[in-house]
Amino acid sequence: MTSAFENLQKVLKKLPGVGHRSSERIALHLLLGKRDQLRALVLALEEASKSVRRCSRCGNLSEDDLCSICCDTRRDHRSVCVVESVPDLVALERSGSWRCSYHVLHGKLSPLRGVGPDDLNIGSLISRVSAGEVTEIVLALSNDVEGEATCHYIQERSPKVGNLTITRIGFGIPSGGGVLYADPTTLRSALEGRRQFS
Repeated sequence: MTSAFENLQKVLKKLPGVGHRSSERIALHLLLGKRDQLRALVLALEEASKSVRRCSRCGNLSEDDLCSICCDTRRDHRSVCVVESVPDLVALERSGSWRCSYHVLHGKLSPLRGVGPDDLNIGSLISRVSAGEVTEIVLALSNDVEGEATCHYIQERSPKVGNLTITRIGFGIPSGGGVLYADPTTLRSALEGRRQFS
């Protein structure tokens, strides 16, 4: 194979869920398929990289300063569901079990991987609470050691203003599992069974 092909394959292999064989198949499809599909993909990637950014309030993907969820006046923005990633937010939205607002951390605390509080979107959550915008925080993080540590950190750092309650999603998410892989019924049960976090 050519060096350009190998370079393309290496770049594709860095994508989540793409291994050696998948990256090879994708590279071959792109290069041997219809050239207009390749051009359309390149243009779509360029356009998305220029226009898509993080919502300034919650960290969700947006093309404007605020995402469509933060702009939705039908939602109760005082209740905030905290998730690790945008795919977790999408999974909860797809389940239809949460009609309030979100906050995306873009990860979880992991000292072993060098991920500290400053690497996550925690500061803006604390600012939202301090400003009195939030009365309930629902922690919908993975049920693992790093997820628990992140929940404890948020609880400790959250200012005790007004009648703020902090809950953790309950049963339904298996130990070691995450929001992304749960089905809609499990997500609904987990949100309905949330409990006081302490």
